[in-house]
Amino acid sequence: MSLASRTRALLDQALDAYQDSPRAVSWLRRQVNRLDDPLRLAVAGPRQSGKSTMVNAIAGAEVAGPSAGLSWFRAAPSRSRDELTLIDTPPVDGEAAAGAIENIYLEADAVLFLVRHPHRADLGFLHAMRDHPIARASTVNAIVVLSRADELGGGRVDAVISARHVARRYRREPEVGELCQDVVPVAGLLASAGRTLRQPEFDALADLARVPRAELAPQLMSADRFTAQDPSVRGGLLERFGLFGVRIAVTLIRRGAQSLPALAAQLVPRSGLAELRDAMDQAFVERRPVLKARSALLGLDVVLRMEPRPASAALAAELERTLAGAHDFRELRLLAALRTGRTELPPELLSEAVRLLGGQGTGVEERLGGHSESEIFEMIRRWRAWAEDPACSAGDRRAAAVVLRSCEELVARIR
Repeated sequence: MSLASRTRALLDQALDAYQDSPRAVSWLRRQVNRLDDPLRLAVAGPRQSGKSTMVNAIAGAEVAGPSAGLSWFRAAPSRSRDELTLIDTPPVDGEAAAGAIENIYLEADAVLFLVRHPHRADLGFLHAMRDHPIARASTVNAIVVLSRADELGGGRVDAVISARHVARRYRREPEVGELCQDVVPVAGLLASAGRTLRQPEFDALADLARVPRAELAPQLMSADRFTAQDPSVRGGLLERFGLFGVRIAVTLIRRGAQSLPALAAQLVPRSGLAELRDAMDQAFVERRPVLKARSALLGLDVVLRMEPRPASAALAAELERTLAGAHDFRELRLLAALRTGRTELPPELLSEAVRLLGGQGTGVEERLGGHSESEIFEMIRRWRAWAEDPACSAGDRRAAAVVLRSCEELVARIR
């Protein structure tokens, strides 16, 4: 039985046990309904981290702005027809942080946590999000976004490329690896502006591109120099694109992006947004049933703790068994570790492990890769030998054991 099916069965049992409590029944029915809802993705971070800008970039429209509470928007993931519900959150710092964390904890299935600079990042929010036995056992629902990647690279034209190297080092830090699935750099302003580019903005950028390089280059050295001439128009460009974005846009227009669609099509790939959307698809959208089940189990735990009764002890025990046997969470953690380099396997085993874990599609055929039955049993023997080999490190043996379990479950499903 899948994790989603086990979760639904647990919720049904809880509904029977709490049928005399209208409040508990209402809450439990909400958890049942959420299992079929679109994935809820919260965009969270401290002040000035660019949350609303990131929501606009992902949604491809100017939908978000400063908000004192949770704001909900719909967007389409890049590789799925299923809708995604984006949640723009209040800042997770200051006096309101505790309330914001609690709301996100209860409402979101997954989280993009935005930080401006990794070396000064406060990861207290992510620690708080896993300050619960269920969340700690299933830390599979967060991606850290370096949301001002252009600043990490000093605003140079190749700033996002430099930021990717920073992200690669950061995602391998032990603390970060325990808290999230991945670390992805994005130039948020450039991503949002590229997705929502307006004709007057393109015209203003085209005018800048016609200014001689020797004259424009010194003006693009600082915000004050840039806005000294025509503060109204240039100030608007600076607010929407940032200096990095203006430099990139002017360069692209000079190289031949002579229309709004042509410029927009080149701005977005240079922002890092495509890599973020790929990470979201792999870690969240394609694992929607698992993440929805995780949220429902957290919701069930709320009822068991808030309204204890004789029947809740048996439900709590079954909840604990469900979590202990939830291989889906182990798959997601190992996939993230393999993709980020936190766990390494020999090259001849790495691609097979990623496929068997569902990294190239979660269907049975996609995972098995069209192999014959004899080839599948050979894979099982190979992974069992690896998991039991005393010459391998403990980490390698644990990874092999997870892959072995996935392979065995796939065989059971096709028989």
